[in-house]
Amino acid sequence: MAENHKQKSPTVRYGLDNPHPLSQLKTELVWEGKYDDYGNRRAVDIAGCAMPLQKIETIDEPRSRAAAEGQLALFDKQSKRRDDFRSRLIWGDNKLVMASLLAEFKGKVDLFYIDPPFDVGADFTMDVPIGNEKETVGKDQSALEMVAYRDMWGKGTDSYLHMMFERLSLMKELLSEEGSIYVHCDWRMCGALRLVLDDVFGPDNFVNEVIWQRSSNTSSIGRIWKRAHDTLLFYGKTDLYRFNFQYKALSEASMDLYQNRDERGCYQLVPVLVSGKRNGATGQTWRGIDPNTRGKAGMHWVTTPEKLERYYSEGLIVFPAKEGGVPRLKYYLERNKGVVMSDLWDDINLIASSGNESVNYATQKPEGLLERIIKASSPDDGLIADVFGGSGTTAAVAERLGRRWLMADLGRFAIHTSRKRLIELQRTLHDEGKPYRAFDVYNLGRYERQWWQKERLKGADEEHRKVVLGFYKAELLPNAKGLLHGRKGRAFVFVDGIDSILTRDEVRAVARAAHEAGAKEVHCLAWEFEMDLRLVCHELEASEGVQIKLIPIPREIMEKNRTSPPPFLEVAVLEAEAICRQTKGARAVDIKLTKFIPSLAEVPSKELEALKERAIKSGFDFIDFWAVDFNWHEGKPFEHHWQDYRTRKDRSLKTVSDAGFDKYPKPGKYTACVKVVDVFGCDTSITVEVGI
Repeated sequence: MAENHKQKSPTVRYGLDNPHPLSQLKTELVWEGKYDDYGNRRAVDIAGCAMPLQKIETIDEPRSRAAAEGQLALFDKQSKRRDDFRSRLIWGDNKLVMASLLAEFKGKVDLFYIDPPFDVGADFTMDVPIGNEKETVGKDQSALEMVAYRDMWGKGTDSYLHMMFERLSLMKELLSEEGSIYVHCDWRMCGALRLVLDDVFGPDNFVNEVIWQRSSNTSSIGRIWKRAHDTLLFYGKTDLYRFNFQYKALSEASMDLYQNRDERGCYQLVPVLVSGKRNGATGQTWRGIDPNTRGKAGMHWVTTPEKLERYYSEGLIVFPAKEGGVPRLKYYLERNKGVVMSDLWDDINLIASSGNESVNYATQKPEGLLERIIKASSPDDGLIADVFGGSGTTAAVAERLGRRWLMADLGRFAIHTSRKRLIELQRTLHDEGKPYRAFDVYNLGRYERQWWQKERLKGADEEHRKVVLGFYKAELLPNAKGLLHGRKGRAFVFVDGIDSILTRDEVRAVARAAHEAGAKEVHCLAWEFEMDLRLVCHELEASEGVQIKLIPIPREIMEKNRTSPPPFLEVAVLEAEAICRQTKGARAVDIKLTKFIPSLAEVPSKELEALKERAIKSGFDFIDFWAVDFNWHEGKPFEHHWQDYRTRKDRSLKTVSDAGFDKYPKPGKYTACVKVVDVFGCDTSITVEVGI
């Protein structure tokens, strides 16, 4: 029987001259996607993401509250609009937004504050008010937000960390050498985000972990210590980061120390000699007093004799009447800025839902929190950026403090909430005679729905169109390679790509194709629509003789194992007319809303049937904001000549403008544009012909 012999590996000795491979490795956070298949670190694709930003709105002079009372001339004279910079509110994926901003703003941003999503199981359904009464209706995420969120968490922590790494890398490029970033997070992702920030900015540029105690409620919620704080991770781009100390108000006990008063104000007397012998300047004799001979172990001055002499000449030093006493310095209350803030912030409360500051947005942060950050880490005219903009708190506080700002968000509702909030702030600053800046709204709303395309449809866009047409109960045209993919009744059907947003150029091409095919109607189905798309449709319906329906693809078709078709609803219906009257030798124009039916595309299915009849009968109840550009030109941004909107305190809404617009250059035909935004943040626009 043959013997089994074990083959021994040659002995390898590791040491200083031959270190073990493991000894050369560094501590590193690794996630799927950080390295490619060859082990190379993936670079952020900046060039492939840069896209042109389209300016769709300009908001210069807000409509004055005084204008309706006939005081417009006085109001205009009081305007203190700063024209050195136009801030930007941008709708779109923040990775694409930042890549697009690099050409203009690389190395110019002073401060980033971001509050990224950090709850994988979050429910983003929220209640929004409708009408004049205290009535609410549920609002879902838009399809765009939902797909983006699922993509963000598609591979759990790996995909989330890769998403954050790419965006933090772009933020670093945009920051100035003196710039810094605050990342708002909670217990879920704080540890992982700290390591990603170390990876991007370097551990040496970590400045602080700030604890915001957002709740003092200590009621029991289970077998855990109650979670009552969020974390702010503060990094500088370099060690040159800007920082201004912030102060907390003095306590009552500290205030009680200022018992003395003279013509300069209240003061307390503080010793200028303290314990401890010194051999330097603070240990020298001043005005006959040798500090080294005072006390058992000697004493020293709190500052140099030169400064003490200056204080004495200013009448701030008080010598004791009794020989051997300690001189004291008058320290005035007005010089005391307060207690220097530590990294524990326990003096800023959460926003109450009924509070004045609330804008009815689920993740809204207190203005006091952003005010402290912006004052601490930016210059007076600094550029502040927030690319997870949410309710617009960062932009609102930056505007109020005189800073310039850049803000982006993927959600239409966030953009609408922020726009309304910033216009209201403009009005307030304007009415108070305080300076403010104009701002513009930009569009960059494309996001790839790759998770569904890859996981369910095997990557084929043709399969996507088949699925959509099947749910729409439309017939698939044979060899549908062009712009007309299906037919429903006598109408042709176009289905936009899964990774696209339907643009005005595409609609023009589809309308032309339908006209050439002899059709009188075409239905355009898409996941997302470029803002103000209805404007182009009205123009095309007249020129091509084809009725165009814009229909959002319902998110429900992406549900696994779904077979029943969900409702396909058109975008909102809007009608308005011009009202002209003669005043003071000129024709003054206003706009009257005559019809509005919201699309209800973002209403949860369980509430849809109950709201359909209400939407048809009382469509105006669903309007949250509307504005008019009285002299609109195709291809130019929408100018806010007038606007009205509901607020939490005042739910009333005008249906006829009160602008009395009379600034047309000469008699003739003009075009007014009317933009309406519903309570869900979805907007629609139409044009109205005006004769002067």
